[in-house]
Amino acid sequence: MSALFTPKTLRSLQLPNRIVISPMCQYSAERGEATAWHMIHLGQLALSGAGMLVIEATAVEPDGRITPGDLGLWDDATEAALRPVLAAIRQYSDIAVTMQLAHAGRKASSNKPWDGGQLIPVADGGWMTHAPSAIPHKEGETPPLALDAAGLIRVKEAFVASAKRAARLGIDGIEVHAAHGYLLHQFLSPLANQRTDEYGGSLENRMRYPLEIFEAARAAFPADKPVGVRVSATDWVEGGWTIEDTIAFAAELKKRDVDWIDVSSGGVSPLQKITLGPGYQVPYAQAVKEATGVTTIAVGLITEPQQAEAIVGSGKADFVAIARAALYDPRWAWHAAAELGATVTAPPQYWRSQPRELKNLFGDVAFGQR
Repeated sequence: MSALFTPKTLRSLQLPNRIVISPMCQYSAERGEATAWHMIHLGQLALSGAGMLVIEATAVEPDGRITPGDLGLWDDATEAALRPVLAAIRQYSDIAVTMQLAHAGRKASSNKPWDGGQLIPVADGGWMTHAPSAIPHKEGETPPLALDAAGLIRVKEAFVASAKRAARLGIDGIEVHAAHGYLLHQFLSPLANQRTDEYGGSLENRMRYPLEIFEAARAAFPADKPVGVRVSATDWVEGGWTIEDTIAFAAELKKRDVDWIDVSSGGVSPLQKITLGPGYQVPYAQAVKEATGVTTIAVGLITEPQQAEAIVGSGKADFVAIARAALYDPRWAWHAAAELGATVTAPPQYWRSQPRELKNLFGDVAFGQR
C-alpha cells in the first residue's frame, strides 16, 4: 500500500490520497472576479487525481490584492463569478476544493510578475497599502499605512465575510494565508512588525492578530469543514521569524483546533537568503509535526513520486503539496499512482487513455464499445 495514496480524513472531508494541489496565483481576475481562465485552469487541475485542490490566494478586500489581477471574494459580484467555475468542477470531479483566504498587506498594489512585479505607485493606478507598521517592503518604496484599531477590525470582518461567502459557494475547506510576507506574516515577523501596542513586540503579541483572524474565520465557517493555515517557517533573514517561532505559533493554532499547517518559508524581506534544493522546506514541516502533532503539509521542490512517497511514508508530513510540477504535468497524480502501484480517480471520458500495462490504474473500471 502506497503511503501517498492512503486516505485521510479532515473533519467531514474524506480525501482519497495525500496529494494537494497548492494555491497558485494566476493574476487573471478582473476586478477580483474569476474569468474563463479560472474555468480552464482549475478545471484541468480538478481532473488531476489529487486529493485536494486549493484555489489561489483569494483577497478578502480590494486593497488586499497582490496585483490588480488577483482573485477576490469580497462582494456579491466576486462570489457570483466563482459559482459557475465551481459548478463545472462539481459536475465532472469529486475532488475536494478548498480556498486560500489572503490579504497582501504591504506587498499589495504590485504589478503582475510578467510585468515586473514591482510596487505600482498610486499615481500610476496603484493604491495605498496597509501593514502592521509603516515600514516598506523594499527600501525606497512608499511606506504602507499602519493599521489602526478601525483598520484591524475592518480586515478581520473582511476575513469573516469571505469565509461565509466561501461556505455559501460550497467550498470544502479554507486556508488562512499567514506566509510569504503577506499581511498576517507581517504581523508575525519582527522585521515587518514594530508596533508598540498589544499587537507588537513580544512573540505573544505578534501572534495575537493572526490568531484572532484564524479564530474569526474558523467561527464563520461550517464546523464540520476544515480550516488550515499556511505559514512561513523562517524568514531566511537574521533577526527574523524562525522555526522555533513557527512551532510556538502552531501550538497556539492547535489549541484553537486548526486542521492543518501548510509549511512554506520566506517572502517577508528582499534580503532573504534561501538555500534551495529538492524538498528544502520539508524539514520545517517535519519539525512542526514532531513538536506539535498537528497535521502538516510539506511544500517546496517536491517533484518526483518516490520523493513524495518517502516524505509521507516516513512521517515527515501528512500531505505533500504540488505546485509548479502540477502546472507542468496536470496528470502528476496519475503518473505517481502508476509508479507507486496505486489507483487514482479519473473521469470516464479519459478511461481509455490507460496504458495496457497499467490496466488497474483507474481501479476496477470497464470501457465497452461496439
